[in-house]
Amino acid sequence: MEIPETLHCLFSARATTQDETMTIEVPAREVERGEVTPGEVYRVAILAPVKGEDAPAKSQPKATSAQATDAETPPVAEGEERTVEIEGIGDQGDGIDRVERGFVVIVPETSEDERVTIEITDVRQTVAFAEVLSRQPYYE
Repeated sequence: MEIPETLHCLFSARATTQDETMTIEVPAREVERGEVTPGEVYRVAILAPVKGEDAPAKSQPKATSAQATDAETPPVAEGEERTVEIEGIGDQGDGIDRVERGFVVIVPETSEDERVTIEITDVRQTVAFAEVLSRQPYYE
């Protein structure tokens, strides 16, 4: 894929539909960096989901009891590998990323906005811990 030099930012987001309007949430970091200005109009390219990622739901049916149980189960598992972007730094100085449903993954020895491939080492009901396997360039 050819990426034009006029590209302002690149991120993954979930598109939601309400009535006849589609909304894409822009990460706050893109606004903070000055890449995106609230209220401006931008051209947006939509790419197909990466294999293994959840595809956006076309509708939001009521949750079944099986789905409710899934919502209570952490969305990560020990030994799982993922590439993530560190969203912030916690009180103890560790990197923090949020994955599906806002579930927190703590990654020591990382910096905010750093892209890293991690391995989940410990999963608890409300938080998981991971170690860095490799560091990735931001736009890889």
